[in-house]
Amino acid sequence: MIGLRTLSRNARAVSRRMSTAMEESSSGYGDRLSPAQAGTLLDIGIRDIFDSDHDMFRESARAFFENDCKPFHGEWEEKGEVPRELWKHAGDLGLLSNMVPEEYGGLGLDCKYPAIVWEEQSYSGCTGPGFAMHSDIVAPYITNYGTEEQKSRILPKLVSGEWIGALGMTEPSAGSDFANIKTTAVKDGDDYILNGSKTFITNGWLADVTIVCAKTDPSKGAHGVSLFLIEDGMKGFVKGNKLKKMGMKAQDTCELFFEDLRVPASAMLGPVDKGFYCVMQELPQERLLIADMGVASAEAVFEMSRTYTNERKAFKGHLSDLQTVAHKLAEMKTDVCVGRAFVDQCISLHAEHKLKSDQASMAKYWCTDLQNKIADHGVQLHGGWGYMWEYDVCKHYVDARVQSIYGGANEIMKELISRQITNPR
Repeated sequence: MIGLRTLSRNARAVSRRMSTAMEESSSGYGDRLSPAQAGTLLDIGIRDIFDSDHDMFRESARAFFENDCKPFHGEWEEKGEVPRELWKHAGDLGLLSNMVPEEYGGLGLDCKYPAIVWEEQSYSGCTGPGFAMHSDIVAPYITNYGTEEQKSRILPKLVSGEWIGALGMTEPSAGSDFANIKTTAVKDGDDYILNGSKTFITNGWLADVTIVCAKTDPSKGAHGVSLFLIEDGMKGFVKGNKLKKMGMKAQDTCELFFEDLRVPASAMLGPVDKGFYCVMQELPQERLLIADMGVASAEAVFEMSRTYTNERKAFKGHLSDLQTVAHKLAEMKTDVCVGRAFVDQCISLHAEHKLKSDQASMAKYWCTDLQNKIADHGVQLHGGWGYMWEYDVCKHYVDARVQSIYGGANEIMKELISRQITNPR
């Protein structure tokens, strides 16, 4: 396998000249097939938002998930976690945190490169590695709000896979409602003392560093929340058992407890009482990656369903010879291609730092609803085999369910979108 790190370094020049290249007719942009025109929705070398450097990156990412993850995923599902060695291998290949600036060990790329990783992971159905949380949620918080000491000490370890990152926001009784967060951080001299708990924390069991949201001024509600960098092994920091989930069984998820956890003021990430602001700034990327992974999963399920119905013998022919099946496949492909076009637009906007929060919310809610709908159709088209765990379509079905819940429930996404419609600013 060609190292992604080598490919990524070569790709930096392309990323930096992207806006100029898109204006030049000789650049090749606009000459690529759309997914609707391609042989399959998973073909490499399609979609106008990418170029040949992205294609090489994608080939290596696909090889990683197919060769280094998929054969072992069943074992990881039983254990409820992936091995640390996988994280280090991914770091060696340049798969992790490649938007981190070069001075902190990263590659300084735009979001199109991590988007390729999101998509290839979704195509493979290997939801165990919590790479997106680590690379494209946790690392950006530290990049954008960390002190020089925090960035220089932590980011290189996230890039290499030596450390694993998590985000501790959701609580047992408050969900992700900042105003009702119960975890507190009380000032005591030069330190803060944290008490409280978090739940449903992706990467929580393996994490070496966790960004924790805590109330530093309860009187201010959501605007009295601060962020803290909590490291594994700190006295008073306790990890609960790994949670048993409907899907994403290989992805470690657990509860976290803070029992008179004393941390220095230097553990605070960003300004005091500005945690809500920091989170609001980072949510569009989080929601975009959920949307993109949703569409990618839907693309994979469509191709599985197409292959299965074209090969499955029934009624003196194949399943796909039946008009009701053929028409369902037509509906599925159309819906998925519409979703892909919108998400690709969002990716392009985000690469230019132009993606608006309400548009990211649109993408998150619509594409995860789409993902669940396509997964449901895929299981139905596979018949009884679609209900069997050994079939990838079954795993895509159960893994899809949480997508419309985390990152902000889809009902909340509609509320956020409607506010911009009825009260534009």
